[in-house]
Amino acid sequence: MSARGNLIALEGGEELGLIGQMRSLVRRSGQTVYLWTPELGLGNLREEHVGLPGSQRLNIALRYMQQSNHFGVYLLQRLPLPLAMADATLLRQLARANTGHVRRVVLLDPPETVISSFNDVLVRLSCQPKPAQRPRLRDGRWLLA
Repeated sequence: MSARGNLIALEGGEELGLIGQMRSLVRRSGQTVYLWTPELGLGNLREEHVGLPGSQRLNIALRYMQQSNHFGVYLLQRLPLPLAMADATLLRQLARANTGHVRRVVLLDPPETVISSFNDVLVRLSCQPKPAQRPRLRDGRWLLA
């Protein structure tokens, strides 16, 4: 939620069952989080069986995100490759949007080709935990090693 940009690449979420964890978090917090998959289209994580009819195509879901005037986090899973030029343009517009309401588009485990093509407007985050750093005393100073 507090990421610097509107377009975020979240790496390593599939391995940790991120969707299931997000679903329980959304139900408790009341936040508005949507999930798009090519098979089901755009649906609210809180109500599993409620979806936007006809949103299986990515460009329809992206247009919905662009026209929405409400707060929302949109998780995109298994993007179709290669991305159509219209889809890439809509993603760039969403990444650069400066509206008063928060709208985040999160690409879940995107391929490296997608990351490199949106590198100028994309914020990369990882779900993988960092190895613990232990402080060590060297030359009278504590250092993280």
